[in-house]
Amino acid sequence: QVQLVESGGGLVQTGGSLRLSCAASGSIFMINSMGWYRQAPGKQRELVATITSGGSTNYADSVKGRFTISRDNARNTEYLQMNNLKPEDTAVYYCNAVLQRTPTVKYVYWGQGTQVTVSS
Repeated sequence: QVQLVESGGGLVQTGGSLRLSCAASGSIFMINSMGWYRQAPGKQRELVATITSGGSTNYADSVKGRFTISRDNARNTEYLQMNNLKPEDTAVYYCNAVLQRTPTVKYVYWGQGTQVTVSS
């Protein structure tokens, strides 16, 4: 079992920066990958970025070059550094963790979400 606690959201102007944090606790050694998703008003939840236990990263095209996902294994924390923010980045951001228990069964854990608002 994994618990995820997010922080770092807020209100910023266009072009500003924020760093989101997601602290993991529980069975952290069982985590295969972690990531960030976001959900804007009237839209489906979408992938922002993922990072595997081996350190490989993947980004949505809309944030590539502006956002960076990283991990601090000593602190059991995942980060999302967001630079050059745009109004279209406004959304609730959720961190997640994936545990692949068997080839056909996996568990996905989610944080509570943190609001990011970018003013024009």
